[in-house]
Amino acid sequence: MKFKESVTYDDLLLVPQYSDIQSRSEVDITSFLGHHELTLPIMASPMDTVSELSMAQAMSEAGGMAVIHRYNTIEEQQSIAAQFFSNSGWKGTMAAAIGVTGDFLERTEALIAAGTNVICVDVAHGHHILVKKALEALRNEYGKDIYIIAGNVCTLEGINDVADWGANAVRCNIGGGSICSTRIVTGHGLPGLQTIFDCARTDREVKIIADGGIKTSGDIVKALAAGADFVMCGSLLAGTTESPGSVVAHPAGYPVKEYRGMASKDAQLNWRNKSSTPEGVATYISYKGSVKDILEDLEGGIKSGLSYTGARSLKELRHKAEWARQTSAGTQESQTHILSTPRTRSKK
Repeated sequence: MKFKESVTYDDLLLVPQYSDIQSRSEVDITSFLGHHELTLPIMASPMDTVSELSMAQAMSEAGGMAVIHRYNTIEEQQSIAAQFFSNSGWKGTMAAAIGVTGDFLERTEALIAAGTNVICVDVAHGHHILVKKALEALRNEYGKDIYIIAGNVCTLEGINDVADWGANAVRCNIGGGSICSTRIVTGHGLPGLQTIFDCARTDREVKIIADGGIKTSGDIVKALAAGADFVMCGSLLAGTTESPGSVVAHPAGYPVKEYRGMASKDAQLNWRNKSSTPEGVATYISYKGSVKDILEDLEGGIKSGLSYTGARSLKELRHKAEWARQTSAGTQESQTHILSTPRTRSKK
């Protein structure tokens, strides 16, 4: 049996090239969702411990976008959208998630009425007949009047089909999230960076969202260089002031906030009072302070990354990118390894 080798973010590095970029201000990392311009190509994941009103406002202010989670009532989700748009007069782009069964059309209608810019069809396995039926229903109802994100997929066939079914943008990754156990439970998935390489071969007019496995600004640069138009983050943005939930004290004494996968047992029980085959975990994450500081650091890292390739735009980054495979020893060397290297003392 033949099988292909697949790579993830730690397996590859971008090769530095000659650069005449003298300031980060020369680097433009703007990307477009239709006519919606994001000057920071980062989206906050539709999770109940990541994206509600405060996160949506902070992401928009930074030039990115949040996707308001769907694990609530239609009225609760609509209220978040209304506060973002109608009541506060906030100007920016905000997306909201829906499912593929039950009340998804009613939920969409309520969200659009509240001013929502983008609808996200949010399921774990996007290359599925229920996603096809949902997208067809949405297009039959709204035509081309709404911008739709769908997913998740991890193959070229998957992104092509979901695009053909009606999605404008597709979330690409299966099982790579820090709190996701899909690959362990089901044995299915592909490493995150390989997913982007494969999906970037599409000839459809569709935006690629790298969703899962991204731990650093360097990973974001690699995803964008591989062909992603945006990245979607959960754990990088969780644990902040703007993420839902209260700051509590960890038994060890430091402040934490809850972070959980939406397919975890805890989330399923909270959302629908039952759990079936969990594909995620729940945990606590150290409190990080304001997400604004994190986004500023990520933006700086991304722009620095482009400058190392000598690229002033995401299009130029993808065109100029050169890749090198690193060994496990190289991966270790890439870390700030002084923190884990045993210190020795010379003999007297």
